[in-house]
Amino acid sequence: MSAMNDNTPKNIWLIAGETSGEMYGARLATELKDLAAKEGRDLHISGMGGIKMRDAGVDILVDSSELDVIGILEVFKHIFTFIRIFKYLVNKAKTERPDAVVLIDYPGFNMMLAKALHKAGIPVIWYISPQVWAWKKYRIKQLEQYCRKMLVIFPFEVEVYQDTTLDTEFVGHPLLEMVEARRDPAIVRDPDTVVLLPGSRSVEINRLLKPMLETATQLKKRHPALKFVLTAPREKIAKRCQEIYNCFKQRNPDVPDVTILTGETAKYQQLAGTGLAASGTVTVESAIAGLPLVVVYRINWISLLIAAPFIKLFRGFFTMANVIADKMVFEEFLQHHVRKEELIPALERVLPGGERRSEVEQDMANIKKLLSPDNRTGVLKYTAGKIYETVNQNNR
Repeated sequence: MSAMNDNTPKNIWLIAGETSGEMYGARLATELKDLAAKEGRDLHISGMGGIKMRDAGVDILVDSSELDVIGILEVFKHIFTFIRIFKYLVNKAKTERPDAVVLIDYPGFNMMLAKALHKAGIPVIWYISPQVWAWKKYRIKQLEQYCRKMLVIFPFEVEVYQDTTLDTEFVGHPLLEMVEARRDPAIVRDPDTVVLLPGSRSVEINRLLKPMLETATQLKKRHPALKFVLTAPREKIAKRCQEIYNCFKQRNPDVPDVTILTGETAKYQQLAGTGLAASGTVTVESAIAGLPLVVVYRINWISLLIAAPFIKLFRGFFTMANVIADKMVFEEFLQHHVRKEELIPALERVLPGGERRSEVEQDMANIKKLLSPDNRTGVLKYTAGKIYETVNQNNR
């Protein structure tokens, strides 16, 4: 793996706008700094992110904590904030001239940023491809134009770009090593614990937690031994979950006790017997950790109606774990199907002893194999090396 060919201090930007992207950005920053230190080179990393990236030594130019929004209407509510941040980053990049800007997922914002950076002559590396295979396929040509390198984390994505000149490489999924690194050998999976994972955004919690609680209430009546735990990514979300639970309990006193925790998702992906989760990165995490799920999602109806003509489910699924496996591993329910009448039997099929349990466990093991090219270890270190190589290129 080639390294930077001089001792000139390097400046790399990392741009992440969502919780999962920020998590990857933090680990990537650590690996980049380790590589630079081992080679005796000065490296400064700036960018957009949150507390995890700041703790990893990134000079935070924009705090992305409040930008983790979804849906067309939600984006419009924050449009002037996005415009202000966009202009700030573009002007800052033109002045500072970073050696490369690594865009981490967050396609709506980062696609516009990629265009502006390319126009300014600043190298763009995209890490974690936009889901162009599902919608807006015309963007494949735009990415080919704007990006110097595309580092993808799913094996099928190389095929998406095979008819372009874009330098694309499957580097493996960073969650493989992250999930394994936090695995506690002392934890034994409890078949009677069901973990609720309603999402990382307030808008998701507001739409999904009530039907989850309705499902838990009826499931407890059918399986009295079950215990329920809810884990939230941060205090603000946990507080909102508690408010919704308290309100629900006033109207439904038979709802089972639900322990609401913050920052315990990784633990309960290893400890719980079964999970009910919002669609997102957590489904891939859970597959790697070996936690069978039922997956749900709801978005604003107006957003759905606007976006529906442009969306085609890739391989027929919206849950990433299913897309990777190219089959239904986790049963998934969208919009009006997110109701207890459909969720209860789906959960019963994957509870320990359920009719789909063994099949799902085998499929999750297969997903782990698919996410690791040639059983590669050190995915993030490898990715950091590829970023170094790209920064060192002068031929484009």
